Order: sequence, then C-alpha cells, then structure tokens
Amino acid sequence: MPKVLIADKLSPAAVAIFKERGVDADVKTGLSKEELIKIVDQYDGIAIRSATKLTADVLKAAKNLKVIGRAGIGVDNVDIPAATGAGVIVMNTPFGNSITTAEHAISLMLALARELPAANASTQAGKWEKNRFMGVEITGKVLGLIGAGNIGSIVADRAKGLKMRVIAYDPFLSQDRANDLGLEKVELNDLLARADFITLHVPMTAETKNILSADAIAKTKKGVRIINCARGGLIDELALKAAIDNGHVAGAALDVFEVEPAKENILFGNEKVIATPHLGASTSEAQENVALQVAEQISDFLLTGAITNALNMPSISASEAQKVRPWISLAEKLGSFAGQLTGDSLTGVEIVYEGTPSLLNTRALTQAALAGLLRPILAEVNMVNAPVVAKERGIKVSETRRDAQGIYEGYIKIVVSMSDGKGGDSTRRVAGTVFSDGRPRLIQIKDINLDAEFAPHMFYIVNEDKPGFIGKLGTMLGDAGVNIANFTLGRSAPGQDAIALIEVDGAVPGAVADAVAKLPLVKHAKPLAF
Repeated sequence: MPKVLIADKLSPAAVAIFKERGVDADVKTGLSKEELIKIVDQYDGIAIRSATKLTADVLKAAKNLKVIGRAGIGVDNVDIPAATGAGVIVMNTPFGNSITTAEHAISLMLALARELPAANASTQAGKWEKNRFMGVEITGKVLGLIGAGNIGSIVADRAKGLKMRVIAYDPFLSQDRANDLGLEKVELNDLLARADFITLHVPMTAETKNILSADAIAKTKKGVRIINCARGGLIDELALKAAIDNGHVAGAALDVFEVEPAKENILFGNEKVIATPHLGASTSEAQENVALQVAEQISDFLLTGAITNALNMPSISASEAQKVRPWISLAEKLGSFAGQLTGDSLTGVEIVYEGTPSLLNTRALTQAALAGLLRPILAEVNMVNAPVVAKERGIKVSETRRDAQGIYEGYIKIVVSMSDGKGGDSTRRVAGTVFSDGRPRLIQIKDINLDAEFAPHMFYIVNEDKPGFIGKLGTMLGDAGVNIANFTLGRSAPGQDAIALIEVDGAVPGAVADAVAKLPLVKHAKPLAF
C-alpha cells in the first residue's frame, strides 16, 4: 500500500480521500528539518502547504519518494531542480485559490481607499475622529493591473463591477484577450502614470523582482495607492516607505513581504500601510478545495500513474510515458531555447510534429513546449497549466502533424510569432530531434542547419561570417576563464549570418556576455541555461 506523509495542516477531508482510495496517510505536522530527514525515506508521497521546506538535503534523504503535492500554487518551499534530479514529481493545485486571492486584493483596495484599519483602531481607542479619515471613492478611478493572468483577470472583472476603469500591463496579454476582459492594454510606464490604484498579480522572477522600483514608483501618479497580494519582492520596500513618507504614495496594502514570516518590516507602524499575514488563499472554501485536489492528485499518481498539475512533468498516462519522455524533454528544451531569446510580446506559437512524434501524445509535447517557452518570464508556469496561461494571454497555439519527409525519422519544429507593440512582427524558428540514444538535439536555428546537444550552460551567438571571428571569440572566453566544452557552428551562406552555439562548463558571467555582444561582427549574444 502506498504511504503518504501529510506534513502540513490539511482539511480532514483530504485524509479521508487518501484512506478511501487505499493510500496509507500519516499526519505529522510541525516537523523540523532534522526530524523530517529521519523519516522521509519511509514515504512514497508528501502532501504539504507552505510551512514545510523540502530542500535538497531533505530530498536527498527521500530515497523512496515519488511525488510531492503542494496544496496551493506557490512552490517556493520546494527545491524543484533537486526533486527533478531525484525523479520526484512535483504537483500543485494552481487554480483552487484564485477567487479567494482576487477577493482579498479587492478587499484591501477598498480598505485602503477608506482608511478602514486606522479608523477602526482610532474608534476602538475611544476617539471619534470623524474629520480625520478622509477617504476616496473608487468609482470612476483607474485601476492598474500589473499582470492579467488568472487572478488578475478576476480582479479586473470585480473592479469593473465597482465601476472602475481598468488598464493592464502584461507582456503576454494579447489585444483580443484584453478586449474580452474589457480592459485597456498599456505599457508599464503608461500604467504608472495613469493609475489611481495599482495591484500586482505576477510571479516572482528575475524580470519581475522590484518591478515597482524606486524609479518606477517615482513615475506613478501622486496620491497612488498600491496593493500586493502576489509575491514579496515585487516592490522595493525601502522605496515604497520613502514615497509614503514624502506623500507621493497615499498608501499601500500588502499581503506579502520580501522576507516572510514578516515579524518586523520597515513599513510596519505606519497607518498609511495595511498589512496582512499572507492571507490571499485563507478562506475555508479555498483551503478545502486545494486540500481535496492535492489528495486526489497524489492518490491518482501513486495508484494509476496518472499525472495532474505537475511542474516538472506533463499530464500523461503511465503506459505511454516510456515512448514519449525523450520527445517531451526535446519539446521543453526547444521551447526554453525560444523563450530565453524572446524579448517582444508573444502572439502565437506553431509546433510542427513530423514523423515519430506526430504519432505520440502531442498534447503532452505541446504542454512541454509551452512550459519551456513561457517559464523564463512566468516562473510558475508548468506543463499542465501552460496552455491555460497561453490562452489567458491570447497567445494562439497551433499544431501541425505530418509524415516523415526529410532525412530524420522525426523532428519537432517550434515557430514563435512576436510583436514589438509598434506594428512590427517577427518570428523565431528552432527545430530538434531525438537520436537513437534518446538524447535530444538541436538541428536547426533560424533556418540554419547544425547539430548540437543541449547542455546545462550554453552561449548563443549570431554574427557575420567573417574570417578571424572564431579565434577572437575563443581567446576572449579563454581570457575570461570560460571553458568551452563543445563548439557548434552553422551558417546560412558564406559571408552571411552564422550561428555559434557553445557549451560551457559554467554560467557565462554577464560582463563577459556584454563584452562579446559589443564585438564588431556580433548581432546577438545570449547566455542560455537548460
């Protein structure tokens, strides 16, 4: 009988589901890291919320662990690369608390507009300061959404019901989707300048960290009010405090903080700041929903091999996993290759399956490709919710399947369509195959043929095909201490565009990449990670 550890508090209904399905479930909450390491090898699965930290050390001790189930969406407490390396599937429940989080954002906005917490404290202290608390109406005000995905779109819907005008900044939001939501798609600087209220609904990534920086806050409308129920670290807290203190920002309502648990914070003690302890998902309905979902997902996997809402594996039946797994790896890596090189807004993705992969579960392959494509910007995208995320942002996804026609028994090609927002459209093409050894390979980039294996660290360079360039490049990397493991070349024609795809032993330092990009013949230089 499969055995599961419930390491954080879940609804009793979740325990009942495990037992009904024939899974032995132990409830042991509040374990220290050391206590967890001692017992974790006894379990096939672990069900957690946000308290238990499944670090690399814990996962190293989990010799028999097959699946981790997170009741909720955030997986900051799980070392996903370590889990993947150990062959452990990580699942979450991405949609169980969307309404709850959106409603919390709306609640904080209303409380902020009317200074309700401060007025409540004053009144209960025996004061009657009716003239002290002068709020603002939200009717007719401009609400700026930073992020218009699942939760952001619910906030937009509720805000429209409150007669607000809604504008949104989201690089993945298409104009058609914006029209469907009844909001105006804008660039970030436009949003900052126009919004009376700003609410954030984006994941925490390298691109979104401190998206409301000191410079960004300085561009906001005087008297703006800021709400964050997404992730700590999206706002420069020191800059926000300064802007509140000098009167530029009228107030802020925060459910998340850069350091949590937030026992102390530079923003605490200011009556212009409303603070709640990460309550976005804290309703009885949401807690029940995510607990039931995670119990069902873990049970299904352990008993039947079915995979649902996995972050490091697509939905797939056990019987087809062996055949499709190498092609899934290829699809994800091709998507990641294109995603890391995509700077403009995505408008469409065409995935061509020729020969062998056209006969497989292309839905799983497409999910993997989309996850790889979107993850560099949207960190929480997984192989299951990637199609939903793409649809929410109006990215058109198409598949083409056809018989083998060229020299390969099968290959996958990804064609990404992009827009610069100014009427300029472009495409990016990348193709790959799986050889008999089961290892995925790149065979074409920008219609230039080559043959390269994927590696953890690579350096992609497009340059003019002129004598002496390769020697100069090799010398520059060598002088910088960057060791070349493999060097693959391809070109469209003599003297035209050439591509260098270099496998290196470690990440290319930013300063080195910048120096290469400034070489006279270089058109594009980008470090990649897989």
